[in-house]
Amino acid sequence: MQGADPVITGIGAITPLGLDVPSSWRALLAGKSGVGPITLFDATALPTRIAAEVKGFDAEALLGIKRARRSARFSQFAIAAAREAFADAGLEPGAGVEQVAGYERVGVVVNTAVSGIPETEENIRGLLAEGLRGVSPYYVPSMIPNMPACEVAIELGLHGPVTASALACASGNAALLEARRLILGGEADVVVAGGTDAGISPVMFAGLSNMGALSARNDEPQRASRPFSADRDGFVYGEGAVVFVIEAAAHAQARGARAYATLAGGALTSDAFHISHPDPTGRQPRRAMRLALERTGTEPAQVDYICAHGTATRINDAVETSAIRDVFGSAADRLLVSSPKSMVGHMIGAAGALGAMVCVLAMRDGVVPPTINLETPDPACDLDYVPLAAREARVRTAMVNAFGFGGQNCVVVLRAA
Repeated sequence: MQGADPVITGIGAITPLGLDVPSSWRALLAGKSGVGPITLFDATALPTRIAAEVKGFDAEALLGIKRARRSARFSQFAIAAAREAFADAGLEPGAGVEQVAGYERVGVVVNTAVSGIPETEENIRGLLAEGLRGVSPYYVPSMIPNMPACEVAIELGLHGPVTASALACASGNAALLEARRLILGGEADVVVAGGTDAGISPVMFAGLSNMGALSARNDEPQRASRPFSADRDGFVYGEGAVVFVIEAAAHAQARGARAYATLAGGALTSDAFHISHPDPTGRQPRRAMRLALERTGTEPAQVDYICAHGTATRINDAVETSAIRDVFGSAADRLLVSSPKSMVGHMIGAAGALGAMVCVLAMRDGVVPPTINLETPDPACDLDYVPLAAREARVRTAMVNAFGFGGQNCVVVLRAA
């Protein structure tokens, strides 16, 4: 594969802090929390009754009543984010794409982790209550994991390669690397890529609560997500979508598109250790970071900012800190590291894409969002996590970490355009 690194020319987002990129970014920089009591279902009987929900999202206004009823929430988020990203990139659906890019040369990679779990629960309840009549004829096609990518292609009229992968919490990051491969491999000129998830449901919360993975700070939800803090007690579940337009550099230049950043590359590794617990040695997250630096020709001292995985679980935060220290050596002391999960919770399949958005906008605006709720530092977590308040900083090169269940590690390196 040859050619210059692809560039990011558009961004779209639906997050617990806002229904577009500008509102989400403003709230992140202000250190606002999107966590609150669960409203999507009755959580009274559960140990954890808080989540980072997307608020004020009107699927019927977005898609119309009929289409909203036959699509799942995680697809609806992806469509909304893709619309924003496409417009931000100066592209138009359908004939506009044909004129600008060649609609058969525009692909889609929208990954997810849990796909349509709420829709599955709803239809199972319908089956038990009403039999066959209680199950939607659109249930199966709405909840399968490739549907957000396909719905985005349908929405925008795109006929290039359309793929979807599930890499747990590394899904959103991995979508960017797959988009990069499609472009450098000559299969597409433009790829709409990112991650989406909407898994806030009774069975999900029951399962994660039984694992001991979730924070149970129900009385102070906005303070519940506490990455790298000594008193962290688990992650806060979130939802949303972040989608990018990623474009061959020459193609973007030819049409006069603004480039936010360069997608320099990255790496995937596997712990091959446990289905949910990370390897406490941190060998493979460390290797993923090293490979990402090597493959992108980046020296540790060149990285200005790391958007951390930073889940606020006991072992994850400590392992990530240790791995960063080992990979970056003395350069770790000058690194800025922060976790937006302290504000938006863990957006699961969209988490890595949210991290990439944070990096790109930090480059654009010269400011890094904080890790809120970090009032009691853990001695085992001794990096500069930009605690409590955003900080002005020159960010030219950034790294996004994402480490998922099953030991899937994905690290992406971005550079200012």
